[in-house]
Amino acid sequence: MSTSPNPIAAIVHKSLGWSIALSILLIILGLIAIAAPGISGIGVTIFVGWLLIISGVFHLIFAWKVHATSRKIWEILLGIIYIIIGIDLALHPVSGLLTLTLALAIYLLFESALEFIMAIHLHPAPGWGWTLFDAIITLILAFMVWRTWPVSSVWAIGTLVGISMVFSGFSRLMLSLAARRMISATA
Repeated sequence: MSTSPNPIAAIVHKSLGWSIALSILLIILGLIAIAAPGISGIGVTIFVGWLLIISGVFHLIFAWKVHATSRKIWEILLGIIYIIIGIDLALHPVSGLLTLTLALAIYLLFESALEFIMAIHLHPAPGWGWTLFDAIITLILAFMVWRTWPVSSVWAIGTLVGISMVFSGFSRLMLSLAARRMISATA
């Protein structure tokens, strides 16, 4: 009596193959983004612009579903603002990159402050120092981006997105390879 291969195991194995391929692609694209941060920063700006346009359209659609007049007006105004900002970012990505970089510096400053507060609240629990270390590094990065702005617009967004893609790809690759080893061990 012959046994047929498990169709679920075959699907999982094929999915893991795609996951590994995607991981490698993310790493490669991340390295390209790091190598050409200005171009990748402009690409991110255009992408954010389109996301805002799409969000604005959804706000306008949602406005017709809302019954309260004040809420309807608010949704219409938000939709219009999102669409205008999105169109501006998509049509003028270089100036949009300047704005996004400044927003990034402000975001990193606030993130650093919140991480510092969290580190104080975590003290003396084990590992609290890592939160403090993260706060300090984030503050240094915020200062670097802000202090060199607008010149930092050339490298900040593209480099950080590239680094994120490399780490995401690497993490996904390690997870996929571990899952593949586990599937192979149970087969």
